[in-house]
Amino acid sequence: MILLRKAKEQDIPLIREIAAATWGPTYVPIIGQEQVNYMLEKMYNDGVLLEQMMQGHLFLIAEIGKKDMAFAGYSITDHDNKVYKLHKLYVLPEAHGKGVGKFLINEIVNAIREAGGKKLQLNVNRENKAKDFYERAGFQIKETVDLDIGNGFFMNDYVMEMDIS
Repeated sequence: MILLRKAKEQDIPLIREIAAATWGPTYVPIIGQEQVNYMLEKMYNDGVLLEQMMQGHLFLIAEIGKKDMAFAGYSITDHDNKVYKLHKLYVLPEAHGKGVGKFLINEIVNAIREAGGKKLQLNVNRENKAKDFYERAGFQIKETVDLDIGNGFFMNDYVMEMDIS
């Protein structure tokens, strides 16, 4: 059984731990270790995660058998058009294929729908196999972007979107 809980400030080290454990196998073959290290420090340091929580990003942690296996983070990005963004979704490799990611997406979609949301967007690296997972979950590619994240690094992503109205 998968249990979910809303993350709190004391869960930040856990979020960082899951991110570190999932980013290596996922991204090193795509973007290399140097960019992975840079992005983890830039996007997952304690201050950034705390600031996101304080700005209204909601983080959910998924647990199976009393072990934390995944997390997701999302927020509203366009109040006028009721568009939300799934900023983060990472599942430990040992939990892949157990429905944890789909469970998290379904819970987020339900929460957004209840809040009156119309669309859920995300960015995924164009070489990341997770793109196929997101398509199976109901997302479609909206556009292709190359985002300069500093230090000579880029995120070469698809912006994907799901209509949830």
